Amino acid sequence: MIEIGKALISFDVLDQQFLCDLSKCKGVCCVEGDSGAPLTEEEAKTIERIYPEVAPYLSEHNRAEVKKQGFSIIDSDGDLVTPIIGNRECVYTYRDEAGIVKCGIERAYLDGKIDFRKPVSCHLFPIRITEYKRFDAVNYQELDICKPGKACGKKEQLPLWKFLKEPLIRKYGKEWYEELQYAAENMPRD
Repeated sequence: MIEIGKALISFDVLDQQFLCDLSKCKGVCCVEGDSGAPLTEEEAKTIERIYPEVAPYLSEHNRAEVKKQGFSIIDSDGDLVTPIIGNRECVYTYRDEAGIVKCGIERAYLDGKIDFRKPVSCHLFPIRITEYKRFDAVNYQELDICKPGKACGKKEQLPLWKFLKEPLIRKYGKEWYEELQYAAENMPRD
């Protein structure tokens, strides 16, 4: 591990290669799992505020679930997360013409309707950050559902930390990212 600021970063973040391949995985990361996407309190408030602009991108069923469950919930572990449907799919998802599951919040952002892209935990995936009082643990979460992303990253020779440059800067800032880049490119590893 390396330490930058208050973040302890696993060498996997530096060494693994990754590039999402939505044509193969079909966006299953928004469906699989035992809980919704982790949220900060600020993100939960933002989602509630922007929801009128996001709702048109969602199916009637998903909008009904938001109405029923709320904009965010506390899961069984006591964490603030996005609501999910049937213990699976995030309520903020939709399927595109190719059947790929995508984020309605991000779609509204890309269409210029809102200024919030999506929860940072989603933007960073497959990096997962666990926040403790004194430090953040920054780890690569290797899952079978992301095998196409690993294969695509290997083919393109794209390190995970480069693939996730934008969300890492969003989370920790440009200076922090530059330190990460320096470490990735210069730190000897056995």
